[in-house]
Parts: sequence; structure tokens; C-alpha cells
Amino acid sequence: MLSCGYFLGGRSSSRSKNVPFESGIKSIGNARIQFSVKFYLIAMFFVIFDVEGIYVYAWAISVRDVGWVGFSEIFVFIFILLVSLVYLIRIGMFDWMDQSSRYVHCVDCFDIDTSRYLKKTIQGSRYEIYFNNSSNR
Repeated sequence: MLSCGYFLGGRSSSRSKNVPFESGIKSIGNARIQFSVKFYLIAMFFVIFDVEGIYVYAWAISVRDVGWVGFSEIFVFIFILLVSLVYLIRIGMFDWMDQSSRYVHCVDCFDIDTSRYLKKTIQGSRYEIYFNNSSNR
């Protein structure tokens, strides 16, 4: 059955038939792109926490058989995973930007009548913009 397509199908060879084609879009440029290490770290964290879901599912199926001992074991297991997640967030593993590019320094962006720097934190983010008065210099 698999070989019928080879024998019955047409054989036309052209340059356009040998070009890679995916999802209706022609390929442009080199297909070998270097990804940031952050993508691989996020993928590893996803696998770790996804496997955790498998263990919790297995525990949920046998919850009546394992009793309180199993409950305490799964509680400790989830607690360790949550502590590791908080640790990863605190050290900045899920931040996409470097520490050096986190702050934007803006000198003379706005006319502010003050002799010292004003520090304004944008709500809901970690970026801080420092404004400077031009009369200070």
C-alpha cells in the first residue's frame, strides 16, 4: 500500500519542488538560528514542573489507599517544589532581561523644576527612570 504512491504518482522535478515549504510561507534566510539559553532553562523548568504533575496525578488516583501518610508525603513534595519555584523567581531565572538593562537612565527627557534627581517608578514593573533637570549642570 505504501509503495503504490511511489509507482502511481507523477514524477516532476523542478527547482521550486526542492525548496522547503512550511505552513504556506516560503523560507527566507538561514534556518539555523541561535536561541538564548533562557529558552532552554524555561524548557527544563517546564519539564521539571510537568513531571511533578504526573506524580500528583498518581497520588490523586490512590489517595484513599495511601491515607494520611501519603497526604503528608505529597504535601512535603509540593512544598519543596513551591520553595524551588519561589527561589527561581527570586534569583531572576524567569526575567528575560539582564540586570544591566533593567534601568533606563534619561537625562533631560522632561523639564522638571527641581535641583535633585526625581526617581519615578513605573507602576507594575521593575523599570525605574531617573529624570534630571538641565539647570543642574
